[in-house]
Amino acid sequence: MTVLKETRVLVVRVGDVVVKAHQPGTDEAWLRARLGVAQELPEVMLAPLALEWLDGGSPHGGRLVTIWPAGVALSPDDLNEADDLDRADGRDGGRDGGRDGGGAPWEEGGRLLARLHAHPPPTGLPPAGGPARVAGAVAGLAEVGLPSRVLAPIRAAYGTLPPFPFSAPAGKRAPRLTHGDWHLGQLVEHRGRWLLIDPDDLGVGDPAWDLARPAAWFAAGLLEPDAWDRFLSAYLAAGGTAVSARDPWRELDLPARALTVQLAATAVAAAARAGDPLDDAATAMLSSCERIAATARSRT
Repeated sequence: MTVLKETRVLVVRVGDVVVKAHQPGTDEAWLRARLGVAQELPEVMLAPLALEWLDGGSPHGGRLVTIWPAGVALSPDDLNEADDLDRADGRDGGRDGGRDGGGAPWEEGGRLLARLHAHPPPTGLPPAGGPARVAGAVAGLAEVGLPSRVLAPIRAAYGTLPPFPFSAPAGKRAPRLTHGDWHLGQLVEHRGRWLLIDPDDLGVGDPAWDLARPAAWFAAGLLEPDAWDRFLSAYLAAGGTAVSARDPWRELDLPARALTVQLAATAVAAAARAGDPLDDAATAMLSSCERIAATARSRT
């Protein structure tokens, strides 16, 4: 048995499968609905093998466990193309060890998201989890002792967002099927093809949120322009409709600001809990928060 992740969830590999113990209190009906989508889209998402209650538990006291085929994850070198600041959540399943280097598969990620967004959301699917993750990251700042100079830019940038859930899809488009927590680490290679993993936040929402994290990295200077262009161009070429080709930032501005707040909040909270200084990536996200707040002030 190999422990792959041990944070708010526990992910271990046992032979050719990966077992993921979900957070206590996970809604079984919502998780089943999300897993059902993954099973319906085997060309887009890694399909689960089973959902069970740990140790014979029940909705009144237990922990849900999903079982997945083991896929091959990205290598550290691939992931270093972007500072994935909140993978410490450990919410991914189906992941094996690392694959060899060879470049981060930004194009594959863009194409898979375009295909996901094109699938009609089934009835009964919950809201995508992206907005709730932003609100949760900001609320979590109260649990750690941080100086006001660190908190101020995050809270100021958060104050530029509309009330939770922050927005309807830009341009009043119909909500779409959305991953809800997409980043480069949400890809695995399985049987020779790339697939999305981790449907924990899958739901109905604004698909631009799935592009917002790379957009936030790019705006903060953490993602090279070439990588951003590869990702966005592949998404649009595959028929992605979350953003317009002429002006993608029209749809991306709000979710990218929200993800900037989330990434900054998660990074500074993690550093505080570990007793570590802020690294360059966290500092860059704080600087982005300062710019977001300054831009909002200049418009008033």
